[in-house]
Amino acid sequence: MQVPETSDFYDVSALFTNEERELQQRVRTFVDAEVTPIINGYWERAEMPLELLPKLAELGVVGTTVRGHGAPGLSRVGAGIVAQELSRGDGSVNTINAVQSSLAIGTIDRFGSDEQKDRWLPGLVSLDRLGAFGLTEPAHGSDSVGLETRAERVGDHFVLNGAKRWIGLGNVADVVIIWARDVADARVKGFVVEKDAAGGYPDGYDAQVITGKIAKRAVWQAHITLTDVRVPVENRLERAESFRDVSALLSTSRPTVAWEAVGHAIAAYEIARDYAMEREQFGKPIASYQLVQQKLATMLAELTAMRLMVWRASKLADEGRLSNAQASIVKLHTGQKAREVCREARDMLGGNGLLLERHVARHLLDMEVVHTYEGTDSMQALIVGREVTGISAFA
Repeated sequence: MQVPETSDFYDVSALFTNEERELQQRVRTFVDAEVTPIINGYWERAEMPLELLPKLAELGVVGTTVRGHGAPGLSRVGAGIVAQELSRGDGSVNTINAVQSSLAIGTIDRFGSDEQKDRWLPGLVSLDRLGAFGLTEPAHGSDSVGLETRAERVGDHFVLNGAKRWIGLGNVADVVIIWARDVADARVKGFVVEKDAAGGYPDGYDAQVITGKIAKRAVWQAHITLTDVRVPVENRLERAESFRDVSALLSTSRPTVAWEAVGHAIAAYEIARDYAMEREQFGKPIASYQLVQQKLATMLAELTAMRLMVWRASKLADEGRLSNAQASIVKLHTGQKAREVCREARDMLGGNGLLLERHVARHLLDMEVVHTYEGTDSMQALIVGREVTGISAFA
């Protein structure tokens, strides 16, 4: 089944399996029917569209690449397709799924014991429970290896102290993974803070929604303060033993973030192309002017290159052959080029591009955030630079 889409200039979807094409169509239909018609209001009010969660659960994509416990066990290409199509509708909705699927579910699946997986994964996959991933801190973003949150063993509990910032769903999640440095051996480990039966957080856990955001406005992100938060010993993720584990997890998710960037670029390009056909100036559609056609051609060329790059990166990941530097270069390239496509689209729409109903400004602003997480463009460049020169430029 072919997804009709003129922005897929090289027919990259023909490289997908039949299952992946069906997945693309299914998620796209969901976005067009359920997300796009309502998302602007949530974005404007800076509210999370909780009404979409049951419908997202029914879509059968939560958990993406994880197998078992009800998760779909998608390929890396499939996970990328989900990110692309959700982001084509809205970046916040994609972030909700990414936090839940890749960061919360993915972390527990990768580092949890069998008992921990059985305890937490079914509710997370069904979206009966929400998850969050607490790594970044007020003073540690790109250098998250230097995180200062501490965990100290006291009897049959670990006591957590510190702060986390920009934690998606951190104020509403039932299961919050906190990365902290164990004072016993100074190694970074994962701890799960969870709500009690009455739906309350443990004493000392305080999560405040971050306000004043210019992007990703339809997903709540929290500033979390941890003050003597007691976590049972059995809530320490059994197989998470060092920051290398965190780094490996993030490396596998970078290509999926690149697919998200492609989704924003697809939306921006298609909005600009359609607008150019309908908008008349000086007696004819602006699409008839050479300058506009040159812009559209350049945007499409960048988009085509991005599509091919993310597909290849995810195929390498499915084959177990994607290196850390290869994951970084696809994130670096798509982050930069998708921003350029979105900026060009907004410029083409002129003043109308600033209107929420035209969507393009929303995609542009979300891209201003996408290129910063899972490592900023600068950090990705240093990883690639170390690979091609053999010289580390990291401090």
